[in-house]
Amino acid sequence: MRRGIGATALVAALALAATACGGGEDGGDSGKKGADGELSGTVEFWDTSGDAEKGFYQKVAEEFEDKHPGVEVKYVNVPFGEANNKFKNAAGGGSGAPDVMRTEVAWVADFAGLGYLAPLDDTVAVEDKDDFLPQAWGSTQFEGKTYGVPQVIDTLALFYNKELLDKAGVEVPRSVADIKNSTGKFAENGVTPFYLRGDDAYFVLPFLYGEGGDMLDADAKKITIDDPAGVRAFETIRDLVDSEAAITDVTDGWENMQKAFKDGKVAMMLNGPWAIEDTLAGAQFKGKEDNLGVAAVPAGSKAQGAPQGGHNYSVYAGSDNLDASYEFVKYMSSAEVQKRTTEELSLLPTRTSVYGEQTVKDNKMVQFFKPAVDKAVERPWIAEGNSLFEPIRVQLADVLTGRTEPEAAADKIGQEYAKLLKDGDWK
Repeated sequence: MRRGIGATALVAALALAATACGGGEDGGDSGKKGADGELSGTVEFWDTSGDAEKGFYQKVAEEFEDKHPGVEVKYVNVPFGEANNKFKNAAGGGSGAPDVMRTEVAWVADFAGLGYLAPLDDTVAVEDKDDFLPQAWGSTQFEGKTYGVPQVIDTLALFYNKELLDKAGVEVPRSVADIKNSTGKFAENGVTPFYLRGDDAYFVLPFLYGEGGDMLDADAKKITIDDPAGVRAFETIRDLVDSEAAITDVTDGWENMQKAFKDGKVAMMLNGPWAIEDTLAGAQFKGKEDNLGVAAVPAGSKAQGAPQGGHNYSVYAGSDNLDASYEFVKYMSSAEVQKRTTEELSLLPTRTSVYGEQTVKDNKMVQFFKPAVDKAVERPWIAEGNSLFEPIRVQLADVLTGRTEPEAAADKIGQEYAKLLKDGDWK
């Protein structure tokens, strides 16, 4: 789908072209190769990884300086929840944007559509591109060009506390109905079966897929979230909370969910590979890693599915350090770094070749999550893709607090989508 550039984006794009602003506020070296072929200058890297991962990525990023002594890497950790708006404000204002950013898969088309990302085709950044998993590579494309290089790929799964399930005499649930039906058995031990994220729309998707629905049918250009499947998804979510099979929170859901699960207050949650290191540091799992179980997301009444997620590396279109930035992305997405990432963080590689490494083959989380990723539902890689989550988040909170009925919530989201999807013949 061709996306028109609005007035704000056009002004920003012209500003970028005119100023060619680099990652640092005071510019700096061009970062181009000198006569001797060596790179120079500064590469500012915004990393959006969490507390359990950022130390590793800072260390790896700064090791790039050993390979290219003329380059200084400025590592900045930006909280994931703030990163999207912070980058847009910096890029749109033509000052303060990083040279390289770790972009969530849905951000790539969004940023590229605004003219904020440099196309990477025919640069060293996408060397050996045939080695990337096809589904990971798909998220880097926008209007026939490449605007990202895959870093990690992921999906959601059911995390469960083996000891708590054994104590309650509960089998690993295969469906949402199984979770609800286990409530009484867990209650005997003062445990709630499930923690339901009430503040993040991404965690709604397994319930939507489970009822046979989706946000959009991008090929048919049809809004589908307000179909009966969307209504059933919200009904299922509220029923889990109303029946006391789940606890929830419409604010600070990540912190509250992790604490409840790590402390043994809840027996299960939906989460992804990014949560493994943090979860294993909890009281219920520290020193007994085998107590953490991982299974497929529970099925709904119609189907079973989890969304494809992950992160890419993207280069700012206004960078003064393009040559160094391309080389930095090449290094950070290399098979060498991806192998180390799996060994130290149990995150899933995006390169096919890395799955052939013995340490990766032996990783328990890879053994589970790789088949799950292979079956994950691809999200619509359109410029508005990232914007589709906010209407869900707002209505999710209203449904869980009883302010809105499921049917009205689904209908309201459909109306918001119609406003967002102005380009093309959406229906």
